Amino acid sequence: MKENLVSFPGLGIDEFTVKSAVFQIGKFSLSWYSLIITTGIILAVLYVWFRFKEAGLSIDDLIDFALIVIPSGIVGARLYYVIFEFDHYLIKGDFWGTLKGIVSVWNGGLAIYGGVIAGGIAAVLVAHHKKIKLLKILDMLAPAVMMAQSIGRWGNFTNVEAFGGPTTLPWRMCSPKIAKNLYYNDLITDSGYFQAVAGEIGAHPTFLYESLWNLIGFLVIYFVFVRKKKLHKIDGQIFYSYLIWYGLGRLWIEGLRTDSLYLIDGVIRVSQLVALLSLLAGIGLMIFGLVRYFKYGKGEMILKIERPKKTVEQKRGKK
Repeated sequence: MKENLVSFPGLGIDEFTVKSAVFQIGKFSLSWYSLIITTGIILAVLYVWFRFKEAGLSIDDLIDFALIVIPSGIVGARLYYVIFEFDHYLIKGDFWGTLKGIVSVWNGGLAIYGGVIAGGIAAVLVAHHKKIKLLKILDMLAPAVMMAQSIGRWGNFTNVEAFGGPTTLPWRMCSPKIAKNLYYNDLITDSGYFQAVAGEIGAHPTFLYESLWNLIGFLVIYFVFVRKKKLHKIDGQIFYSYLIWYGLGRLWIEGLRTDSLYLIDGVIRVSQLVALLSLLAGIGLMIFGLVRYFKYGKGEMILKIERPKKTVEQKRGKK
């Protein structure tokens, strides 16, 4: 069981021990990371369940979505991370050792964008199969994803990961692990290392930034669009709001992190690029949808998935 010392001296919080596992019996252990991620998923499913009931959809529909979308999201999140960090997991001449490292998600290493992309594709396929309007489903799923992300980021805290660069701000996060990371990545000097060990320099708790950003986004979207239905003008409006909110937040938060996945090493961070594309896509779709709504009074637009209805003649085999 791994343990790390953490402190927030600027807030008057002295060193305390953060354990990576809830408990350990022999070789079996339940990691905090896994428990927190699972808790986020369960609460997200409960949220979607209430929204499904409100929309008149059946529990069977929810189960079908959950059984396909959730595993797809987890696999996508892991693959996204491993692809850009493959050298870290590759053990030459040891296939099973490499495979074990790749599947060990409880040790950290889930990229949310991979989860959103894979889960989104799965949602599209399920919605198409069940003949449910896709944008209505995405409007239900988007706030749930934000809730799960807000909770799940605390899994990074238990592993003391996903932190940012050096800072002296009052809410700086300090740890011997952080001090070593900053020093080995040439983010602090020799004297800066001793200051980091002493708690005078810490790291941006970017896991906390993103957790709070998603929590605020969830509350804003819920109370503005879900509770006040009159402001929800078009199908997809909540989903587009998610793309804008999360893209904007991740764009600046990712710039603070020291463990970013890079498309071009030291130049283009993958998550910042995807965040920018998400932000622009969300803004474009929102403008297009609202303009169409106010001009034509139509709330349904692109991405709507419906099978074309057959005419009587086609059903009878006539041309």
